[in-house]
Amino acid sequence: MNETTATEVQPTAPAEGAQVPQQPGGMSMLVPMLLILAIFYFMMIRPQQRKEKERRKMIDNLRAGAKIVFAGGLMGTIAEATEKTFKVEIAPGTVIEIARESVSGVVAEATPAK
Repeated sequence: MNETTATEVQPTAPAEGAQVPQQPGGMSMLVPMLLILAIFYFMMIRPQQRKEKERRKMIDNLRAGAKIVFAGGLMGTIAEATEKTFKVEIAPGTVIEIARESVSGVVAEATPAK
């Protein structure tokens, strides 16, 4: 009968003078990650914050008589402005009340052609 012997694989130690590859340290991984986060902040988050700040300033400066566009695309003229809402005339004799945050823009008055 043949006896089967299990062969054991012994890990070999690196020979003297051989270079052992080093694992990257935590600091070398941190720098590229911080760089990516900084780029993301300046390219995405900061411009969006600036745009929202300008929008809020525009809404705060709206007064009665201004022609506006709602977030849904509906247009109307502000009849009355309160602290949290606008009463907007969307058709002659039709006044609705909307939240200030739903205003997406001001319609620029077109200059008549001569």
